[in-house]
Amino acid sequence: MKTLLETRDLKAGYFGREVVRNVNIHVEKGEVVCLLGPNGAGKSTTLLTIAGELKPVDGLVMLNNVPTWEPAYLRVQKRGLGIVTERRLIFSKMTTRDNLKLGGASVDVALELFPELEPRLSVRAGLLSGGEQQMVALARALSRNPSLLLADELSLGLAPIIVDRLLSAVRKSVDQNGSGALIVEQHATKALQYADRVYLLARGQIALHLTADEAVKRLDEIEQTYLQGTSETEEDHIERKRRKDKRKQWRRLRVKEREMNRLTGTLNSTRKADEDDFYFEKEQVRRDRAMRARK
Repeated sequence: MKTLLETRDLKAGYFGREVVRNVNIHVEKGEVVCLLGPNGAGKSTTLLTIAGELKPVDGLVMLNNVPTWEPAYLRVQKRGLGIVTERRLIFSKMTTRDNLKLGGASVDVALELFPELEPRLSVRAGLLSGGEQQMVALARALSRNPSLLLADELSLGLAPIIVDRLLSAVRKSVDQNGSGALIVEQHATKALQYADRVYLLARGQIALHLTADEAVKRLDEIEQTYLQGTSETEEDHIERKRRKDKRKQWRRLRVKEREMNRLTGTLNSTRKADEDDFYFEKEQVRRDRAMRARK
């Protein structure tokens, strides 16, 4: 079976600081693969890195067994990638028909997937309901017959019946065209009805890799152990990593100061490791004030 997507020891994050690490994911032809995890686990970061919106900190993203470092628009044009983000990328002042035509998408194919959009073709996209907007975004991506679809939180803020329509359209497109799909979801029950395999992301790492049938049997355990509550947010992770690096820097500085004190007999600094938290809090207050001033 042809491998459409593979990541090898992928590390991704922001400003060079990793949020997810050692992520190994593969999607085969004809598969719908679901990436599950609580809020803040790094699911969207992983998907954006695969899509080319973020540069990986380390590791490889391979499309059709070829490593790629191209930006997102080239992955869409040359690699046959289809992307649907959680922001429902539509142009609110354009009609539904014009939104569907963007990027060379086929209106006829889009209407085959979602016939309920036909009476809304002349309506501005900004006047559509949230479910209809998500249908437009998904139909636009699928009507281009992508070899691989990346979809982020299709169910976000939508009624269960709409979620079923969206996920069934993904499943139908993959089965008919022999393509593949990687969908990011927080709600396991719906996603497992349409997926072939599941990766569970927790605290920036792959915690479980199961078939959909195995995941259904362990659903209660998965929800209780991994999906309840909220994982550490990406911003918190970055701040914790920054403080850890800063402590290392200050520790090295104190070693140098003690050596200078021994060699010269001059006291360079009296600051102790116990006082680091005080300086962190003082710096945070200063940053908060600067943020409020900018607003």
